[in-house]
Amino acid sequence: EKARPVIQSRRPSQTANAKQGYTKMGDVKKGAKIFKTKCAQCHAVAAADGHKQGPNLNGLFGRMAGTTAGYSYSSANKKSGIEWNKKSLMKYLVNPKKMIPGTKMVFAGLKKKGDRKDLIAYLKEATA
Repeated sequence: EKARPVIQSRRPSQTANAKQGYTKMGDVKKGAKIFKTKCAQCHAVAAADGHKQGPNLNGLFGRMAGTTAGYSYSSANKKSGIEWNKKSLMKYLVNPKKMIPGTKMVFAGLKKKGDRKDLIAYLKEATA
């Protein structure tokens, strides 16, 4: 019996990205739009912009929750023990109040996984 040829279902660009490990990354440009519409009214990413209603997010990755100097966090946030990284942000951004009951953050969350990946990709770049 003849072996059937393998049919490639991915577009070439997807295959190249998969080989380079980009499949888990979000789209930075889409993330910037999400940040502008859902986050920028309360958060800034540039260190020079200071705090708004929410804390400045500059230096977010690798930082412990509730530790940014000059911002008044809820005790729930300070005691959460969360280190901000891709994994913790993916979970947090679904429903912040569920992950940190008692947080001051008034945000329903981003239900779509793709939106969270895009936002995190943007934050990773914009807050570095």
